[in-house]
Amino acid sequence: MISALYQRIDCSIYRHIYIVGDLHGCLSLLEEKLAKVAFDPHRDLLLSVGDLADRGPDSIGCLKLLNESWFACVRGNHEQMAIDAIHEENISRWLRNGGDWFYALDQEQQEQAKALILQADKLPHILELTTRAGRHIVVAHADYPSGEYVFGKPMDGYEVIWNRDRVNYALAGRFQSITGADEFYFGHTPVESAMQFANQFYIDTGAVFGGYLTLRQLQ
Repeated sequence: MISALYQRIDCSIYRHIYIVGDLHGCLSLLEEKLAKVAFDPHRDLLLSVGDLADRGPDSIGCLKLLNESWFACVRGNHEQMAIDAIHEENISRWLRNGGDWFYALDQEQQEQAKALILQADKLPHILELTTRAGRHIVVAHADYPSGEYVFGKPMDGYEVIWNRDRVNYALAGRFQSITGADEFYFGHTPVESAMQFANQFYIDTGAVFGGYLTLRQLQ
């Protein structure tokens, strides 16, 4: 079991906080969305549910967001696949899931991309924040695999970034709230439009597959 890493965000220092669905290299779509809400990098924060790279046109551009002070991200399964491949593990799995862009780069670009991917190895699996309005929010890539949220509770990081059981049950009409927080935001599973089941929100609306990019304001 890979232990899930938790991180808390201090909301009090930001004017507005937004959350965005899976980017998968679609940097221009993100820039359009941020322009429409007049995002201010000096006063606002953007949260990501992970899966910055693979499949889309600008994986490096999206990974570079990790260097921005106005950006925070949880680890997605695509970050993990890239990290594993950089360490010569399961390269074929990454290639099957959109990692071919990396191997098409020249050596200098590969070194740049590799450094960014290694930065992603420091990403938390779970982000927690409490807005100024008092909403207690948890962000993870695929799932919080428990019926009760507790900050620091031991979790299998693999389940947090890969598990689709909860959303599949919800899509079949079987869902219930997760206690311990007001709202949970997930990506990972593409949906035609952003969906809510009890206090869980699924915001990967398949931008890279011809859908659209979801951007929500949390504060």
